[in-house]
Order: sequence, then structure tokens, then C-alpha cells
Amino acid sequence: MNIDSLFSQIRQLNRLATSLLVSFLILPLSTLVQAQQSNPLANDPRAAGAGGVIFRAQCATCHGADAKGISSIDAPDLTLMWIEDGISDSSVFQTISSGVPGSIMPAHGFPDAEIWMLVSYLRSVAVGGSLQPFTGNAERGERLFASNCSECHRVEREGGILGPNLTGITARRTQESIASSVRSPNASIARRYKPVSFVSAGNRRTEGVIKSEDAFSLQIMDSNQQLRAFTKSELSQLNRNTDSLMPAFSAAALSSSELDNILSFLNQSR
Repeated sequence: MNIDSLFSQIRQLNRLATSLLVSFLILPLSTLVQAQQSNPLANDPRAAGAGGVIFRAQCATCHGADAKGISSIDAPDLTLMWIEDGISDSSVFQTISSGVPGSIMPAHGFPDAEIWMLVSYLRSVAVGGSLQPFTGNAERGERLFASNCSECHRVEREGGILGPNLTGITARRTQESIASSVRSPNASIARRYKPVSFVSAGNRRTEGVIKSEDAFSLQIMDSNQQLRAFTKSELSQLNRNTDSLMPAFSAAALSSSELDNILSFLNQSR
């Protein structure tokens, strides 16, 4: 039995086992749900609870009961996904419904009500913003950001686009979480920033981050920050790297006080 068949059987059994459990929560909510761009259950406290039941039955096999992912099968930490550019309730809805091409994430035929409940649950467990006071010097932080970070990251309209846009990052992630990404960028790499390297036509070596992928093609942002598309048939030595393109900033390279200054600067863009 291959892994796809195994996952399919697990999902079917889990769905049968939980259908009665969640039905009493779904029925009063499902009549409120129609196809739309925003989550119609966003303000209903029952939705996240019902979504948690569905998640643990249908999604925890790959993403873990805490939604923090299982690295051995490259299932991402879903508590961090809201920090990605362009992520919204509707885009998460679409991902659950349609799946992710080129990955083990399948399409799901859940009713719209159940998908919106899953979205509500994932919102409820998402890493929140910074609550502690910012003690650094934002003016010094701006200069440090320009010299250490802006080649790949941008704030507002200034900076590079190889890494995530950091505008408003402190409203979505804690100071500890951001600092961890600076010190140990390989620990958790967001889905649209997975590093890849390969040799293409003309024996040209290319590296970058994957932006989209299907069975036949690959779209990347290369290290020169150019968006490029390739057919997989023209590639050789395709390596899905485990090390982020972002270097690790040790305390020797960037002191704690300097990092505090950068965080204070980033907090100004909330």
C-alpha cells in the first residue's frame, strides 16, 4: 500500500468517526455559510471549537495535533502561515478545498461550513503579535535593518523581495518568534520560501526559493530576485535544500541590543 492510499484510508475512517461528534456544532452554523471571500463565521466562538475537532480528526496526521507541522513529511507549521504575504481567510479556504499541487496536501471535499470552521480554528491557534514593550532605538534599528536585512526584506515600499515582507510583522508575531527566525532561520521555513537549487539548460546553475510548483513546472524567485519559470524536464540536479537562503545571525554578528533596535524599527510599521 502506498502512502497516498494509506492517508486516504485514514481520512475516511477519521471522517466517519467524527461526523456525529461535530454535526451538532455544524448544523446551526452551516445555514449561515455561503460561498464568499471573507469568513462568515469569524465572529462566532463556536466555529473555532468545531474546527478544532475537525482538524484533529482530519489534519493532525500530517500537521500534528497542535498544528505545528511534522517536519519528517514536510508538513508546515500552520500556526505561522498568517505571516506570509498574501495569506487571507479566503486563500486558506481555497488551499484546504483545492489542495497544494506538487505536495502531499490533497484537495478536500468538505462542505463550505466545515472549511470555514477550519479557517476559524487555524486563526485561533496562530502565533499572535508582540505584547511586550519595545525597548530598542528605532532610529538605530532602521540603519541596522538597511545594512543587514533590506537586501532581501522590505518594510513598506523599501527593500528586497527575496524574503518575506516584514511590514507589520510585530502585529503578527511575538518578539521571541521573530528573534528565533533571525538566529535560527533553518528551524522553520515558510512554504513560499523553500530553498531550491538546480542546473538548467546551458548548464546554468540557479538557486532561489519556490513560489509555486506542479507536476510539470516550477516557478522560483532566484537569488537575483527575478521571478522565473522552468519546466521540470529541462532541469537536472534538482535539490530541495534544507538550509534557508537567509544566513543565521549569531550574537557575535548581531548583538541582542542591535536586534532589539531592529525590532523597534519594525514595530513602527504596524
